[in-house]
Amino acid sequence: MSQWKQIQQLEIRLLEHVDYLYDDNFPMDIRQGLSSWIESRDWDIAANDESMAVVLFTDLLSQLDQVRSQEQNFLQRHNMKIIQQQLQMKYMTNPALMARVISTCLKEERRILSSACMQEQGPLEKSLQNSVASERQKNMDNRVGIIRTSVQLMDQAVKYIGDMQEDFDFRYKTLQSQGAAPICVMKQEITRLQEMLNRLDFKRKEILSKMGVVIKEIDDLMTSQLNPELQDWKRRQQIAAIGGPLVTGLDQLQSWFTLTAQSLFQIKHQLDKLVELVVKVTYESDPIPLQKPQMEERINYLIYHLIKSSFVVEKQPCMATHPQKPLIIKTGVQFTTKVRYHCFFDFLPSFYLLRSRQFFILTNNTKAMDIEDYSNGCLSVEFRHLGLLSVTEELHSLSFEACFTVQGLTIDLETSSLPLVVISNVSQLPGGWASVMWYNLLTDEPRNLAFFGNPPRATWSQLSEVLSWQFSTVADRGLNKAQLNMLGEKLLGQHASCSDFQVSWSKFSKENIPGKSFSFWMWLDSILELIKKHLLPVWKEDSIMGFVSKEMERALLKDRESGTFLLRFSESHLGGITFTWVERDHNGDVKFNSVEPYTKSRLSALPLADIMRDYKVISDGVVPESPLKFLYPDIPKDEAFGLLYNSLPSKGRSKTTLFFLFPLYFLF
Repeated sequence: MSQWKQIQQLEIRLLEHVDYLYDDNFPMDIRQGLSSWIESRDWDIAANDESMAVVLFTDLLSQLDQVRSQEQNFLQRHNMKIIQQQLQMKYMTNPALMARVISTCLKEERRILSSACMQEQGPLEKSLQNSVASERQKNMDNRVGIIRTSVQLMDQAVKYIGDMQEDFDFRYKTLQSQGAAPICVMKQEITRLQEMLNRLDFKRKEILSKMGVVIKEIDDLMTSQLNPELQDWKRRQQIAAIGGPLVTGLDQLQSWFTLTAQSLFQIKHQLDKLVELVVKVTYESDPIPLQKPQMEERINYLIYHLIKSSFVVEKQPCMATHPQKPLIIKTGVQFTTKVRYHCFFDFLPSFYLLRSRQFFILTNNTKAMDIEDYSNGCLSVEFRHLGLLSVTEELHSLSFEACFTVQGLTIDLETSSLPLVVISNVSQLPGGWASVMWYNLLTDEPRNLAFFGNPPRATWSQLSEVLSWQFSTVADRGLNKAQLNMLGEKLLGQHASCSDFQVSWSKFSKENIPGKSFSFWMWLDSILELIKKHLLPVWKEDSIMGFVSKEMERALLKDRESGTFLLRFSESHLGGITFTWVERDHNGDVKFNSVEPYTKSRLSALPLADIMRDYKVISDGVVPESPLKFLYPDIPKDEAFGLLYNSLPSKGRSKTTLFFLFPLYFLF
């Protein structure tokens, strides 16, 4: 079954994650219409190969032409034409960027499919899922709906009061114009006017009381639910940034914020209408001029805070070259970020300053939100080429400011990116990513730039979940419990079994592993890079046990048939993989054989699957059959790796033989 068909069978919660992947950079219409063709191309290679990217970009446009010519629906055909034109404008000069976008989307799809298959979820993911429970959403929808209904009813009440007042005004002026009318008639009319005025006074007090109730309800909604929902979304955005579940819900927040703001502005308009009535008819102890100042002040206060909090960073700063590692910016390299308003009003805010801690980036021209940008409530701003900066664990933050006026209110908006790390060389990327992970895992403070002055500790249960996410992001498959246990043993030693044991930042990223010249994170990151660039097909097939100690390796192999082997990552090399097989002599004694780890330089020359197929050992000038028979526990080697062999030995010629004389380790 194709990947896209599997995606379409996911439950609604996960489909929302998929929906978040697709935008103008890669519309879902293309993913749907060209699903088979897209999945049959290697976008990972094209992302780093300009000539291949050009070929695929040209082919994609040709495929779209074909799909469009076969489309019977006029509107759909028109939409496809618009999409094609937009793609040409966006990627004609940089087709490799398109390849990176599509590659990222396909990887994220696989990650979503992988998460759907995982039976166990970590504490972070469970808490995040609970935070967006449907019951809470239903409750919010219900409260916002009740407020909107109440405000609409108050519109009718204000109109009714206006009609009452016109009737009163007409009768009052008629009485004045009657002149010398009979006294009894005058008394009757005065009594009737007094009754009407009493009724009018009652209705004015009643509508003001209802307004007060609705304003209080909006205040409570914002305090108890709307603002917490926004903070919850921001926390989920932090977790998504370091590989966790994709963040959704901003469209829902936008709906709640917009409807609430509309209600406030509608009440403000109703209050103005009541003030207009006072100009025509007022009296002693008139409730409108008495209550209006305080009520208007409260409405403006709520509008002010609602609009200020509606300005958010929708997509955190990220380099196009490293889409899976946001919040790391390399000097001299373009990065993108997107800010968003989720209240709709008839004004055009403008950016006049983008600033950050330690350095400032001033735009020469104001970046204004035009009608097209505003139509979907979003504004994207791109910046490039930061100046040279010192690179430390010090965090930086990009600040976005805007100012607008609406209905007599002038409001200054400000929002900031999550703290980011600035690097000057790609070699600093692993250390920078460690900082990003640690920060977003352990704090929900948006701008704690002094975080690494005294970084908090992480529990192993928290950290292990995030580490598994790194493998899901890079290699489409997270780590199982056994693999995480081995990592825990390597990092924590005897405390590995305790999920609440706390790990320090220094232990994770700074201190060298005992007896080694590298830290735990540098070792793990080198393995992630090795998988990404050289081992991905084998890793996806679950053929690499990977994280297993030498002691556990012996325990697993000792009772297996001779020639059984397993693959594990080297603990002595950065970015190395080795394999060990078991042999039994004629006396039944067990011997374990391991090879020197293969690193990227050797795997660049020959894929691992081909190495496993052709591996032989020379002994006393005789070349025996390959010692590798079964992938642990008992899978025939060719069954485990056959589909991954890049080439087969030609008929009539001897097999290619690799001789690995030294180092060969015999472990007894």
